[in-house]
Order: sequence, then structure tokens, then C-alpha cells
Amino acid sequence: MSSELLTLLKARGVRLSKRSGQHLVVDPTVLERMIEYAELSRDDTVLEIGAGLGNLTELLAARAGDVVAIEKDKRLIDLAREKLRGHANVKLILGDALKVPLPDFQKVVANIPYSISSDLTFKLLEKRFQLAVLMYQKEFAERLVAKPSSENYGRLTVNVYYRATAELLDEVPPEAFLPQPEIISTIVRLRPRGPPFNVKNEHVFSSLTRALFQHRRQRVRNALLHSFDEVFPRKGLEKDKRRTLIDETLPKEFSNTRVMDLTPEEIGAIANLLAVSPDLRGDNPRPKS
Repeated sequence: MSSELLTLLKARGVRLSKRSGQHLVVDPTVLERMIEYAELSRDDTVLEIGAGLGNLTELLAARAGDVVAIEKDKRLIDLAREKLRGHANVKLILGDALKVPLPDFQKVVANIPYSISSDLTFKLLEKRFQLAVLMYQKEFAERLVAKPSSENYGRLTVNVYYRATAELLDEVPPEAFLPQPEIISTIVRLRPRGPPFNVKNEHVFSSLTRALFQHRRQRVRNALLHSFDEVFPRKGLEKDKRRTLIDETLPKEFSNTRVMDLTPEEIGAIANLLAVSPDLRGDNPRPKS
């Protein structure tokens, strides 16, 4: 497949850009594995981000009921349209997946540009769907399932865990792509779910998670002091008052724990204590529905 694609691209004067994340999967066994992991049926509408030349799109069209594929590069989408002209169940959209409205879908299968991995993941998780099979950079994928106290554990881990389960399925070598990236990739399956623990105010939880992991090696008390305005931007308290509020609100087992050692559930518990504190309550807007 690699030599055929090179010939086609050269004939059309198309040069793929590594900087833009244009690494097309050219190993058919990798494409087939992604299809199998998606558990497709004719009842499924599948979303693909980064259709490229339509290699994965064509396989999706053979298994799913409908396929909606988004591609940002007009040169590539023109070639994909030619390849897929016989597939009536495929809709190609020219546009930036971070900017265009996403259609309704049951499943996502995509080799996404790695530069938009985080933003796209959270945009997808705002939608209702059954599962996603996505190709990520290995380092990013490992952050999705990292354990507390590990180097890869952070804000991304906590926020994804709150919204979905993540499975690391296969590592994919650079040789599976054209052009070849300089990193190893990983196929990940995400299954959205309801929150595994109760959060009283999602705005506080989100702000707290972001603030804490800016100081991931510090104790929670110090991290909150350094990022107090991010959690409660309109409070405007003096430092001594902030210290007093934190000490009165949080038990020592939380205050003295390093941020990177907190479980997602413990971060949720801290967020709930802050959200209902008489001195802090009401500072934040209502959580998004």
C-alpha cells in the first residue's frame, strides 16, 4: 500500500506534512485491527477524524451503516472523494474537527493528528456515543491510564477517568505510517460512562484539578495557596485568609498529601469540601449541563 500511495501522491503533487500530523496508516493489518476493536455493525453511524486518502474510511463503510469522515486538507479530501465515490453511506466533510459541529454518531474510529489529541478527546467526550477507537502517541496514551504517584499521572488522567474508561490495545511502530513518525503510537479504546464518584460542582472540580496539577509535586495545601485564584477567581482574599480557609476546610490527610499521590476520587472529595465551604460557596458559576 505504501508504494501505491507514494505514486498517487507524487502524481497529484501532494506532499504530506509531518508538522501538520499527516501520518497516514499504510499497514492494512493495523487498519483491520482498529476496525475489529470498534465492534461495528450495520446499525452504527461512525465518525472518523482525519480521513486522509480514505483508506480507513473505505473499511469502515464496508462494516458500518453510515460513516461521517472529517478531513482538514482539501487536497486529501479530493483524493478521498475519488476513492470513495462508490460508497453511498459515506459523507466527507472538509473542515477542522475542533471547529466544525460534530454530527450524531455511535462510534468513533480515527487516526487523529497527535497535536490535537487532548482538545479533540474532550470535545468527543462532550458527545453521547458508545465507544471510540483512536490512534494516539504512545506517551499520550500512557497518560490516559496512569496510576497516582507515577510520572505520567496528571490532569489528563483525572479528567478522562471521570468521563470514560480507557484501554491501551496495541502499540504501532513508525513503519505502519506514511510518512513515518519518530515515535511509537498506541491504539486506545475509550468507552464513555457516568462519573464513578460524586462531584457536587463540576466547575470547582475542573478548576481544582487544573490548579493542583500545576504544582503536582507539592502538598495539596501549598498547591492550593499558589493557585487559589484559579479555583476561586473572584474571592480576592489576602494570603493569611486563604491559608485559614484552606486549613479550616481540608482535613490534614488531604492538606499534607502530594498532589500526584491523590486518587481521582480524593480530588473529587476535596472539590466537594471546597464547593460547600460557607466561606467559598457561591463564588463559581453553575456547572455546565
